[in-house]
Amino acid sequence: MADQMMAEHVSEPANPVAAVRAVLPSLTPAAQAIARIILDDPGLVVRSTITEFSAVSGTSEATIVRTARALGFAGYSQMRFALAAAVAKEPERLVPGDLGPDDPLTDVIAKVARAEYEALADTAAQLDPGQLDEVVTAIVKARRVDVYGVSASGLVATDMSQKLLRIGLSTHPFCDAHLALTSAALLRDTDVVVAISCSGETPDVIAPSKTAKDAGATLVAITNNPRSSLAHLADHTLVSAGRETAFRPGALASRISQLLIVDCIFVGLAQRTYESADAAIRATREATDRYQGR
Repeated sequence: MADQMMAEHVSEPANPVAAVRAVLPSLTPAAQAIARIILDDPGLVVRSTITEFSAVSGTSEATIVRTARALGFAGYSQMRFALAAAVAKEPERLVPGDLGPDDPLTDVIAKVARAEYEALADTAAQLDPGQLDEVVTAIVKARRVDVYGVSASGLVATDMSQKLLRIGLSTHPFCDAHLALTSAALLRDTDVVVAISCSGETPDVIAPSKTAKDAGATLVAITNNPRSSLAHLADHTLVSAGRETAFRPGALASRISQLLIVDCIFVGLAQRTYESADAAIRATREATDRYQGR
């Protein structure tokens, strides 16, 4: 009865592989070991009973069930069925293998392109329209918008700030923790902070985000990990799905999934403030055209 009630209340992830990858850093060591097997070869789970998977993974059936529940499923059977549906829908997405040191460049091109495509598809599938609407609403009402991000996420922060500036919003990107902290301390409850971190655990992003929250600002997180410290701190969390590997730290797949979310926010804002946004875009375009002598 307890298991049945749990099954009724569990909301299974739309993309099981992306969901496993997203929460991997937050799992216990035993659960991480099982999750990595799922990521390396999802088809193995589809083909295996829980007893068979227990033998392959070297873990107990109870540990497998707990891991399935930690990943968002009611149990092992539900996780197995979800992966089977994913295999049937797009079997080529679940073929094991990542970039290797001896891969020929033809394989590198194919694997990198596939990773970018999957990052966009997975992010779009799990992007919550309700959360996105609340983020757009908060930014529309904001006095100013600070955007925090470092390293590869800093590039996304700069891109977002530039986009918001083009439609006439008061916005500032910060890729330096000290400058971000200085700005965060001066924010008000009428301000919004967008904090971008793939892991959701970047100290240089979390520290100013906490300061901004203490100052009363609304905090929006863009992160791969919905169970991260940043996500727990945020008022609104938008989950990206790109992943990084040994051969692609700060990979385009991570940035492109974050940029997709940024573009969705930007379009939502432009729609919500159409007249002023359109006027601002035309004015900024005319200014740059004059500078370029057009």
